[in-house]
Amino acid sequence: MKIVQTDLSKFTKQSWEKVNQQLLAKMLQEFMYEHIIEPTEIQKQSEVTLYQWKDKKGVTYTYQAKERFFDSYSVLADTIKVTSKGEEIGLSQALQLLIGLSEEEGMTSSTAGHLAKEYFHTLVADLYLQNRTSAEELSTMDYAELEGEMTGHPWITYNKGRIGFGFDDYVRFAPEQKNHIQLSWIAVAKQVCSFHSIAELSFEKMMKQELSEAILESFTDILKERRLASSDYYYIPVHEWQWVNIIVPLFAEYIANDWIVPLGEGEDSYLPQQSIRTFVNTTHREKFHVKLPMSILNTLVYRGLPSERTVIAPQVTEYIKGIRDRDAFLRDTCKIGLLGEVATVNVHHPTFTNIRNAPYQYLEMLGVVWRESVYEELEEGEQAVTLAALLHLDYSGKALVSMYIQKSGLTPKQWVDSLMKAILPPLLHYLYQYGTVFSPHGQNTVLVLKDFTPVRIIMKDFVDDVNITDQPFEELQTLSEELKSVLRSEAPEGLTQFILCGLFICHFRYLATILEEHEGVTEHGFWSSVRNEILRYQSQNPQLGDRFALFDLFCPTVTKITLNRNRMFDYGYADDGDRPHASEYGKVRNALYEVSVLVK
Repeated sequence: MKIVQTDLSKFTKQSWEKVNQQLLAKMLQEFMYEHIIEPTEIQKQSEVTLYQWKDKKGVTYTYQAKERFFDSYSVLADTIKVTSKGEEIGLSQALQLLIGLSEEEGMTSSTAGHLAKEYFHTLVADLYLQNRTSAEELSTMDYAELEGEMTGHPWITYNKGRIGFGFDDYVRFAPEQKNHIQLSWIAVAKQVCSFHSIAELSFEKMMKQELSEAILESFTDILKERRLASSDYYYIPVHEWQWVNIIVPLFAEYIANDWIVPLGEGEDSYLPQQSIRTFVNTTHREKFHVKLPMSILNTLVYRGLPSERTVIAPQVTEYIKGIRDRDAFLRDTCKIGLLGEVATVNVHHPTFTNIRNAPYQYLEMLGVVWRESVYEELEEGEQAVTLAALLHLDYSGKALVSMYIQKSGLTPKQWVDSLMKAILPPLLHYLYQYGTVFSPHGQNTVLVLKDFTPVRIIMKDFVDDVNITDQPFEELQTLSEELKSVLRSEAPEGLTQFILCGLFICHFRYLATILEEHEGVTEHGFWSSVRNEILRYQSQNPQLGDRFALFDLFCPTVTKITLNRNRMFDYGYADDGDRPHASEYGKVRNALYEVSVLVK
């Protein structure tokens, strides 16, 4: 394509200034929360405080912000003024803040440079998310389509970095582009890969569900032409980007020896979801969702498939579902849905797997996870949306959650109470009764609405995000050694962090702000609803009293997880043998404790 044919219609001065202003506001509020910047309080007026922060070069940021629970803030974007040597700098340079921070102690020049690239990629993606769809239209949009409207991680400021994608890749494959794609398929020799599934699902049964008879015959014919037997191979889908950028150059030996054979495209269309590497079948919605490795760096990690977790995924599914199926409260009262990762193929690389402490990205390059379809979990009249959707504001500033509340016919308080009743009891029961937690952040937690009212949740992504207690719970005694070796075990405080941080801080603190500003639900009222639902569960299950104390969700302070500091100061862009873990920095006051004190 000639450069003059590049579609640059989204690149307007007005849009560029708007996305920079939005990013700068997010950077200021999240950097305040993580103590990356510590501004001076200039003037306090009622609920709003005027702050000022100056970098070492004298660039000054003056803005208003509201204090929030969990020692966080919401910055008012339209109050930001940036000045240097007495002159105002336009807000079209959000990365001036990064330049200033690069002078601070602890950030390397290398980190600052790479991070600037992630920020520029994020800003370009934000250009494409301007002036999109109204909250009214979004409120009835299909689950897979709605994912393409989301703006990314609410806390991580460089949330659409997608390092590895060129602009052409971005236009073709980013979820907000909403381009339906066909997945390519390859045959991988059984001698270099492994297939794993839940007990009742064989590879042959898998293929008959996912591929038509005509496609399967064509694959067999391709192998026959090479004098290869289909019985010696597993078929797996691959993403075109991964094929071109990773598989062909790095698995050349396998291709040369016919251990990997390209077969062609499937017939079905898929839409990429927010994670970029997960795809929903839009031709046959009942078919499995497909999770593929894509070796791009986004947010904190490369988006590959860790080998040891890919292999164990079906066993994790059987474990998590087994708990639900044997427990009447989870099964019949909560009606929690679980999207099982029911089958996987993992392909080891012969060189990288034998290099001591090889960068983890090279150990996650080829494989697949087939996950049950969210549509198969829905009952008549139910609508699925990711929890992340509740944080969405449309181009006019209208909150999507406001549309759900309005259409439900409930008062905002009633709707919030319904939300807590849908989300919290099953998560609490897995924690207290079984010492098991999900990571219930906005993408892993699917909210089920009926008549726009929250009624229950569906959980997904077990293989990456299920963790267990390190305590000697009787309920965990039957867990196999293989599962124990892969599932991360945590001390009680660490386990409660998945709910306190993953759900409350990473999601609810933003939702509380939106509900206060758009629906008049005070922050205190919101967190009281959260607390009351936990107390309700505890009062109904007094036999678990010792575990309520062990996994204390009402503790006065919580260890602060710092997702931006993680990249900026602690890990940088080091290419290590392990995925980076979330950084910790100090403590924050727990909103669930604070509201009880304020009541008294």
